[in-house]
Amino acid sequence: MIYLDHAATTPVHPRVAEAMHPYLTNVYGNPSSLHGFGREARMGLERARDRIAHILGAEPQTIVFTSGGTEADNMAIIGGAMAQQDRGRHVITSSVEHHAVLHACAHLEQLGFEVTYLPVDETGMVSLEELKQAVRPDTVLVSIMYGNNEVGTIQPIEEIGRFLRERNIVFHTDAVQAFGVMPLNVSELPVDMLSVSAHKINGPKGVGALYLGRKVPIQPHLHGGKQERNRRGGTENLAGIVGFAEAAEIAAREMEERVAKYRQMREAMLAVWREAGIAYHVNGHPERHLPHILNVSFPGVHTETMLMNLDLAGIAAASGSACTSGSLELSHVLQAMCLDDPVMRSAVRFSFGITNTVEEVEQAAQTTADIVKRVAR
Repeated sequence: MIYLDHAATTPVHPRVAEAMHPYLTNVYGNPSSLHGFGREARMGLERARDRIAHILGAEPQTIVFTSGGTEADNMAIIGGAMAQQDRGRHVITSSVEHHAVLHACAHLEQLGFEVTYLPVDETGMVSLEELKQAVRPDTVLVSIMYGNNEVGTIQPIEEIGRFLRERNIVFHTDAVQAFGVMPLNVSELPVDMLSVSAHKINGPKGVGALYLGRKVPIQPHLHGGKQERNRRGGTENLAGIVGFAEAAEIAAREMEERVAKYRQMREAMLAVWREAGIAYHVNGHPERHLPHILNVSFPGVHTETMLMNLDLAGIAAASGSACTSGSLELSHVLQAMCLDDPVMRSAVRFSFGITNTVEEVEQAAQTTADIVKRVAR
């Protein structure tokens, strides 16, 4: 079996599982309890918070642990907009965001907010000029993802952030796919909120975090106890959080090596297809893209046909976001990029991870080429 769907989820790193084990067995206190069991749990929680904060260049108190990237996005967008509705009720996002962002924005529209969905060009890039034109006096929040989860295009986050900071508009970025493969330092990056997730970087599922700048207004979306400094009620997923911190440290330490490896895999895959002489089209920005994501179309071979044949050959790939890859609907990202219909209907996403080797990526590429030659119309 060759697993090339790491953008959907990743296997837990052995050292992550080892770090989590004590918090699944011996350290079982509630971090909010005052007795010794609780204090021991609290120490583990705050150590993990310190580690995540250090990697992001943030202060520990700005890190809010969540159940994952989706909750972090919802907290930032809905909580951030609702907390500022006395200033205005206009939000800006892009048409290629993850559904965690798009559906959160749709919820705001049901609450009476107005949302502007920025178009993208054929590479999936947002125009800074169009964003500037979309900003209004009542704009209170902008959410643009760092790197796209389907085609890998990296947005001009620094330029957007500087523009919005001059106008005192809260800026959120979904960095779930970028975390672990791109250097993210919020002390330098002009963002007010940033979402990350553990299971994309060989950590456990069910845990993520939101960087929430000190002066950013937020309305809590989960009401209960006073956990996470009154910003997110509910007993923290302690074992998951400890595993998240371990995975984040490993990813940060190995980032340069991983990125070089993913770029080598990308070029190896493309080289096989070039040599095989098959027709293919790489989707996304040719230069500004995440290193581990390769979205490519094989005109004449329907996406589902390709995925089925790859699966029969023991190769796991995807048609796009893991939230929609079980659907026959066309990718909203590829539609927003206004690609030709044969390109959209034959797109496959290959995404690399730490368990892959160049040899198996080349094997997967050769199998893909053989499928194209056999079934292309």
